[in-house]
Amino acid sequence: MSRILDQRVLLLVMSLLTSLQSTKVFSEWKKCGDRECEKAMSRVQATTDYSGPDCRYLNFKTGEEIMVYSKLSRKNENLWTGS
Repeated sequence: MSRILDQRVLLLVMSLLTSLQSTKVFSEWKKCGDRECEKAMSRVQATTDYSGPDCRYLNFKTGEEIMVYSKLSRKNENLWTGS
């Protein structure tokens, strides 16, 4: 019985470590205002009109204010999330 319990605890720890590692990798690619990316990290004003290719993209007009919640880094540093 004790051996089965030890194996279950080991599996739980391994699962937790794997989950933390994947979170760490993701966080290196994403910059946020807070841990959950719920707090705005900046407020910007659109300098040009933009119409996204589909509904996942924010459409805006010149002069509109946009609240930015996260920014990707590395290859896609121009990809931000906002409202």
